[in-house]
Order: sequence, then C-alpha cells, then structure tokens
Amino acid sequence: MQARAIAKNVGMSPRKMRLVMDLIRGRNVNEAYAILKFSKKAATTPIEKTLRSAVANAQQKADQDGAFLDVDDLYIREAYVNEGPTMKRFSPRAMGRATPILKRTSQVTIIVDRKE
Repeated sequence: MQARAIAKNVGMSPRKMRLVMDLIRGRNVNEAYAILKFSKKAATTPIEKTLRSAVANAQQKADQDGAFLDVDDLYIREAYVNEGPTMKRFSPRAMGRATPILKRTSQVTIIVDRKE
C-alpha cells in the first residue's frame, strides 16, 4: 500500500535538500526519523514534515480500506527533490549596477510503502 506526500515551494536550494534525502532513501521509516533527528542540516525540518505527512496519508488510506497498518513495516520507497520556481531578486552594487540574486525553491516528494 503506497502513500505519498509532496511539499511544494520549500524555501531551500534543491542541492542542499538532496544531501539529506540521499541519507534516508530506501530506509525504514523509524530509521529515517532517527537520522533526520540527529542530522545538523537545516533541510531536515521540511523533509521530516513531509515524511510524517506521507506516513499519516498511509494510515488514512489503510483506515479507508479497512486494513491494519503497522507503521514499523513502512519504508521509504521513493524520495526525491525537484527544483521549484526560482524567485529573482536584485541587489545594488558599485557604480549603479545591479546583481541578480536567485532564491531557489524545492519540491519534496516522498513515497512510503509496506515491506512485504
């Protein structure tokens, strides 16, 4: 039973988020929670929020089907970060020039599944 959660327009660069996502991909959900809790990266907060949402979606899906779901049996089947829309800002520089600043955003997708 698959369930997924998507977080859009997360205000962090996809490159930074992928470093954390590589740590938890393919792991058990409880292992992933532990890794995210003790990691010092700032990207752990939105990723953990998305993971909790995916687990909650799996529980809701199981309740609707009338099946029993043990959260300990779930693992992260797919986890990836795509690039979101980039906000373009300009910063003043010397001699009246302006320099572009690109504020990148991410879209986090996590799919959990039951281990058979």
